[in-house]
Amino acid sequence: MTTEELPLPRSRQANERLHAMVPGGAHTYAKGDDQYPENLAPVISHGRGAHVWDIDCNRYIEYGSGLRSVSLGHAHPRVTEAVRRELDRGSNFVRPSIVEVEAAERFLATVPTAEMVKFAKNGSDATTAAVRLARAVTGRPRVAVCADHPFFSVDDWFIGTTPMSAGIPAATTELTVRFPYGDLAATEELLTRYQDEVACLILEPAGHTEPPPGYLTGLRELADRHGCVLIFDEMITGFRWSEAGAQGLYGVVPDLSTFGKALGNGFAVSALAGRRELMERGGLRHADERVFLLSTTHGAETHSLAAAMAVQTTYAEEGVTARLHALGERLAAGVREAAASMGVGDHVVVRGRASNLVFATLDEHRQPSQQYRTLFLRRLLAGGVLAPSFVVSSALDDTDIDRTVDVVAQACAVYRKALDAGDPTPWLAGRPVKPVFRRLV
Repeated sequence: MTTEELPLPRSRQANERLHAMVPGGAHTYAKGDDQYPENLAPVISHGRGAHVWDIDCNRYIEYGSGLRSVSLGHAHPRVTEAVRRELDRGSNFVRPSIVEVEAAERFLATVPTAEMVKFAKNGSDATTAAVRLARAVTGRPRVAVCADHPFFSVDDWFIGTTPMSAGIPAATTELTVRFPYGDLAATEELLTRYQDEVACLILEPAGHTEPPPGYLTGLRELADRHGCVLIFDEMITGFRWSEAGAQGLYGVVPDLSTFGKALGNGFAVSALAGRRELMERGGLRHADERVFLLSTTHGAETHSLAAAMAVQTTYAEEGVTARLHALGERLAAGVREAAASMGVGDHVVVRGRASNLVFATLDEHRQPSQQYRTLFLRRLLAGGVLAPSFVVSSALDDTDIDRTVDVVAQACAVYRKALDAGDPTPWLAGRPVKPVFRRLV
């Protein structure tokens, strides 16, 4: 069953109820109904595998599941069984549980470039802990973030650099500087300009494009030469690039790295990992000033750590990373062929690594367009495809991919009509979707 472009009455009512009680109508901005066409923002009832059902009883093939965290598909049996076992044994205690030992051992065996690990609940806590630790060990105030990567943390040191900087003192924001991805010369110029002031370089090791040859190695050398900490944000690349993350794939070892997203297959777990010399500063076995690294009441809930261990086992035993790449390659080829056949191959553009695909919607001048994104999303939803991105889960099968490509072809036919008309407005049926980071509502 698909929406057939009809409004979703129960979802609309639920969205109104959400807005009455929850600022923004969702607990994550990227899940907000402003990210979807008007009257077609489904509220989810449940999911299984690669499919979700909304409360209006429509079924969708889902991409980008759980904001890319559900890489094995919803309610994966190995993960849910591991979680159930721990729930029956208690989830949180006054002292560490044996599960924390097992989870740490498992993680460090999976990511052998790290020597110590500490678990938390979300990515922001892990990246902020990494930044705090870098500042502590270097004694330097500034943080250098990659300007080409969209998100690192909800905390002030990063959010203050975005258009949603309200409430954040300028003095905090001024300590965060930016460097461009792939440009070693510009990064060295930045480090020279702020000589002995930059505590760390933090970036995703890879994004929609592969690292230029020698780039990550060169960045490692720059960090060493200038005495700053190199931090890889592997929230997305972790597991999707390889079981050992992008650092395992590319063979460049950061000082610290952060993992999340796929680590728990939707359960709340993240990790800060890195060199023992640095990580131990947040512990008890050193003679230096103590660092308040990570201390979270729920950071070591047993069921989430059990989920993480089950995820790692599944990836290793079932070749999940390879499957994600194969599925993504099939999807990308199909979407590109469908777009080209409808004459919009230069306007509906698939980008990124096969395991982490996104799409761009470009206007008649080949510029990014929220209006054309709205048109495209509306047609996908009408065909039963819920796809803010084309990020695959391993639960998809060839039938799902083929169905998605068919729906994309139908969407591209409408896209072509809008391009020919020079105005997509008649096909929007409401306001356009909006970017998450914007200064005004």
